[in-house]
Amino acid sequence: MNTKKLVFSKTSLIVLMITMLFACTQKVQKSNENIYAFEYDEEVLSTVKPWTAKDFKNDPDNFQFAIIGDRTGGANPEGTFKLAVDQINLLQPEFVINVGDMIEGYPEDRADLNNMWDEADHFLNELEMPFFRTIGNHDVSTPETKEVWIERYGIDYYHFVYKDVLFMVLNSEDDSRPAPPESIKEDLKKYNKLKLEDPEAASKLLEEFMTSEAVIAALGKPVEFPEKQLDWIKKTLAENTDVHWTFLFMHEPCWENPSESFKVIEEMVKDRDHTFFGGHLHYYDYDNINGYEYITMGPAGASFHHDGPGNVDHVMWVTMTKDGPQMGNIALKGIFDRKGLDPELFGAYDRKGY
Repeated sequence: MNTKKLVFSKTSLIVLMITMLFACTQKVQKSNENIYAFEYDEEVLSTVKPWTAKDFKNDPDNFQFAIIGDRTGGANPEGTFKLAVDQINLLQPEFVINVGDMIEGYPEDRADLNNMWDEADHFLNELEMPFFRTIGNHDVSTPETKEVWIERYGIDYYHFVYKDVLFMVLNSEDDSRPAPPESIKEDLKKYNKLKLEDPEAASKLLEEFMTSEAVIAALGKPVEFPEKQLDWIKKTLAENTDVHWTFLFMHEPCWENPSESFKVIEEMVKDRDHTFFGGHLHYYDYDNINGYEYITMGPAGASFHHDGPGNVDHVMWVTMTKDGPQMGNIALKGIFDRKGLDPELFGAYDRKGY
């Protein structure tokens, strides 16, 4: 009996010591959490200081990500998308998301299509952080291209949650919209060739294409979202009611010519903080509709389709804060690494060459 009591006492003592040690460790860790990373000589600098009194922007709940626009749709020959990848690596966001059109599309055959995707994925493999794809019209230009997208990337619309923020990537490529001109495959080849050999002729060809009846008809018809995708959007929102913010990405800026189904999506998100992003038009634009922001990304390598200040190759830098997203656009010609400006890349920094 006494032996059992002794054993029990030893066991209790060991448990007690472990508990106390753990508690002490926890106390030390908690104490360390209160130690600021910023230290200075408080005795010397007891009154005025040679810096401002603002708080450090080091909230651990904040995060940064980058958004990038169309690579293709008459991809320019200056290697702009590769430049964008290199510069994003300099900035080191936590991840990157695009708004569609990673390949030129309209392939000769399945092998040609896979070669296009292999080339695009080669660029993306150079990124040092995750890259989230959005489906674009050049990515799924034919029924076969849609099959290959599913084979390679699994799904054409999806969502994820990162640090209490909901990201929804939609498919705005509506099968009911008018087919592109039959000549588009040859026109793209001719255009891309002329951009290298005769830029003025390339610009004229692009103008003729953009003002053709088929293109005007396609741009004039609103994007309709099928019932299946609308149901998924509704379900996803219902399962993520308590998120801090919601971002919705799609290739085509559907708010420019909203369909009834797009209005349904807007109605679904009207009671939550949210921001819409699109691309497709190769021209940066900003809208504030009923107090919510709608942003059309400019390109990151695709041809310019319009004249004006929105003609800019850029990435958008987003810092997510407790007060919402802080967003800034960075023109690709505005960033260069510590070694200085590379003259060989100057054309990619400014297409006008000066």
